[in-house]
Amino acid sequence: MTIERAIRLLAGIMVLLSLALTQWVHPNFIWFTVFIAANLIQSSFTGFCPPEWLFRRLGLRSGGDACSRP
Repeated sequence: MTIERAIRLLAGIMVLLSLALTQWVHPNFIWFTVFIAANLIQSSFTGFCPPEWLFRRLGLRSGGDACSRP
């Protein structure tokens, strides 16, 4: 798995988790979803993505386009 695919996977899991928490725990967890979206937006402009350094340290390699098939 490449860093790009891992970031997309993490973002999807976090969005689904935050929506589940909003539905079953407390409505204010919707702000967690907003935070995730804001982070995705800022990373598209700045290129800074906090999970990227974590995935690099875990040994994932950078790859090509995350939407292309190997």
